[in-house]
Amino acid sequence: MEIKIQPMGQYQTNCYIVRIGEKELIIDPGKGATKWVLENVKNPLAILNTHGHFDHVWSNQELKEKLKIPIYTPKDDAFMLESDPFSQGTPPSKADICVHPDETIMIEDIKIKFLYFPGHTPGCSVIEIEDVWFSGDFLFRSSIGRWDFRYSNGKSMLESLNRVAKIKENHTIYPGHGEATTLKEEMRYIPYWISQVQNSL
Repeated sequence: MEIKIQPMGQYQTNCYIVRIGEKELIIDPGKGATKWVLENVKNPLAILNTHGHFDHVWSNQELKEKLKIPIYTPKDDAFMLESDPFSQGTPPSKADICVHPDETIMIEDIKIKFLYFPGHTPGCSVIEIEDVWFSGDFLFRSSIGRWDFRYSNGKSMLESLNRVAKIKENHTIYPGHGEATTLKEEMRYIPYWISQVQNSL
C-alpha cells in the first residue's frame, strides 16, 4: 500500500490517496483537493468519506463528475453532503453508497471496513484498509475530535472511546488533521480523554 497525503483548505484537512497495486482510493477530498487528486491518480475506484463535515467532503462532487467514480459515506452523515448544515457554501454531493455502521465492503478486490465511532458526528467512522486506520476526526495524534459541535454527541463519543480502549491490535493511524500516529501510542491518552468527555456531560 502506498499512501499520499496533502492537507487542504483553511483547516488543513488531510486528503489521502491510497494506492493498492494499480488502483487508488481517495479519502476525504477537502477544499481545493481536485487539482492535486487529478495529478496523482491513474486508476481511481472510489471516494471514501470518514464523516460528513464540509472540510472533508468539499470536493466530493467535482471529483465524482471528473473521474466517474462513486462516493461512499457513513449512512448517518449522508445528509450533511446534501444540506450544507454548517452554512459554509459547501458544494452539494450525494452518497452513491451509504455505508452502515461497522460494515465491511469490497471495492473490486480491496477489503474496506468502516468502523463506527460516533460522537464527533452521528456517523463518524474510521476507515480500515489492511492494518491502517484513516481516522478522520475521531482520533488525532495526542487528541480526539470535538464533541461540542452541532450534531456532535458527548455520550456517543464516550462510548466510542471506551470501545476503542478495548482494542488489542495495533494500527497505523492517518488522521483527518495533523501527523500520523499509532493506536498503541494513542492508548496512552485515551483514559485522559475519557475523563474529559465524562466530565463534560
